[in-house]
Amino acid sequence: MAANKAYAIIAGVGGGTGASVARKFAQAYPVVLLARNPTNYASLVSEINGSGGTAIGISADVTDGESVKKAFGEIEKEFPGRSLAAAVYNVGGAFVKKPFLEMGESEFRAGYEANGVGAFHFSHFTLPLLLKSTHLPHPATLIFTGATASLRGSAECGGFATGKFALRALAQSLAREFGPKRVHVAHLIVDGGINGPRAREYLGASGGDLGDRLISPDGVSSSPILLLFNPIFAMDRPSG
Repeated sequence: MAANKAYAIIAGVGGGTGASVARKFAQAYPVVLLARNPTNYASLVSEINGSGGTAIGISADVTDGESVKKAFGEIEKEFPGRSLAAAVYNVGGAFVKKPFLEMGESEFRAGYEANGVGAFHFSHFTLPLLLKSTHLPHPATLIFTGATASLRGSAECGGFATGKFALRALAQSLAREFGPKRVHVAHLIVDGGINGPRAREYLGASGGDLGDRLISPDGVSSSPILLLFNPIFAMDRPSG
């Protein structure tokens, strides 16, 4: 089976969307989980492997080209000769909310470094692999997760919005360049806060207290929009 010879990469794995997407892909593919801090993927790797799937975790700072290069060297050693079916870039970066005149340059750069520069590095290493995977029965796919800030900036969110705008612009450019080469590039806008540790900490309440104010990570990974871009997300879709 072709899927058994392929694998997927998810960058930006925490307790929210990245983890849910990883679980979804792990139903059909071995998965590589990338995060700067090993504590973000360690328990998820154990969970997936313990439930019959295959997962490895690799530490990488996506804003550092050499770190990403090293990570992909490790991936090649783990899956020699296998095809990359899909790559998901779910790195959010630091969410800095403060008045613009109080924002330092490093805080402003944080959003762009994670969403713009990090996505550049990730794309540079995944696209050559995806271009070699067009023989698979389903389209090779590169997915970026965006946010409301990808479309409009909000007061006191200049740094975060700048980064998300850059991510969307890169995704659009790559889609137009690599679509004709049979690699699907998609930018998924999640228009709301995700019910994960970071959002709950930011809002200062538990998930149960927030009710409908936050979006379920499993709802994102099962989004009908994602069905358009990779067959693994269609596994729960009714036939007919």
